[in-house]
Order: sequence, then structure tokens, then C-alpha cells
Amino acid sequence: MFHQIWAALLYLYGILLNSIYQCPEHNQLTAGGVDGKEFPEPHLGRWYFIAGAAPTKEELATFDPVDNIVFNMAAGSVPMQLQLRATIRTKNGLCVPRKWIYHLSEGSTDLRTEGRPDMNTKLFSSTCPGGIMLKETGQGYQRFLLYNRSPHPPEKCVEEFQSLTSCLDFKAFLLTPRNQEACGLSSD
Repeated sequence: MFHQIWAALLYLYGILLNSIYQCPEHNQLTAGGVDGKEFPEPHLGRWYFIAGAAPTKEELATFDPVDNIVFNMAAGSVPMQLQLRATIRTKNGLCVPRKWIYHLSEGSTDLRTEGRPDMNTKLFSSTCPGGIMLKETGQGYQRFLLYNRSPHPPEKCVEEFQSLTSCLDFKAFLLTPRNQEACGLSSD
């Protein structure tokens, strides 16, 4: 009898503690009217990679040599397709161009990367002005990435992102230095 009462008290304590220390929620962006015209119109254009978070440092290792990254998201040549171009400025000053094609999922904002069937990208709103968060999952990794329209968003934005991801048990955190000028995006 004593064990049952003790277990019940611990259970109630756990519920109370969980309700007090819940991670803040960030809404996944909704498809709204995914018809190739309405979405992702607000998300097209230039974005700067600001920070990343993951359960382990290994899941962020690809960003270790990066000083800054600038992206351009454009509508693809066919409906439900997005073209992403990036230039990566490495810490040693090199500019490395990259291209990806994303495919929108019908009725969703989930993105699939062409040539990477294991990779899934979800878009989330951010409380930061001009900001957006992505959650990338693939074979052997998951990470949250913070992007902003400005290369230097308010410090509060980065702090909120780090707090949120830490609450979600993403212990590794990476902030791009952005000490060098961003590379220009190629026009092709």
C-alpha cells in the first residue's frame, strides 16, 4: 500500500514538473494553399545561415569549417519544386558554391531533397523577426538550423534558438562566426 501511494505521489510530481518546465512550442509552417504560387512565396529569396543545434557535435561537423553561408531560395522549373543555391565562405576564405533541389510534399511544408531520399526537412516559424527554423533529419543525424534575412540578427534571436533546442535535448550548438564578407551568389 505504501509503495502505491509513493508511486502515485511521484507520478503527480512528474506531471506538475513537466507542466512547469515544458519546452516552448514553435509551429511547423502550414501548407496554406500549396499550389506552387501561394507557397512558399514568403520564403523565397535570400537567407543567411546563423546557427545549428543537434544532439551531438558530430551531427554539426559539416559546419565546422564554415564562416558564413548565404542561400537563395527560388521557385523551381516545375510545380512543387524549389531551387536552393548557396555560397559557403569557409574560415580559410574560400567560396564554395552549392545547389539543391527540394520537392514540396502535397498538402505539407515538408521538403524532400532530390538525390537524398533519406533526408527530410521541416520548416518552423521563429519568433525572431525575419527568421525561420529548419529541422533536418537523415540517416544518422538530426539537427535544427536557424536562418535569418539579416546576416546579423538580434542576439536575442540566437539566445532563444539555443534555449529552445537545448530544452529539446539538442546539446551541441554551433554559431557561425560571420567574420568575413559573404560570397556572392552565382546567377546560374
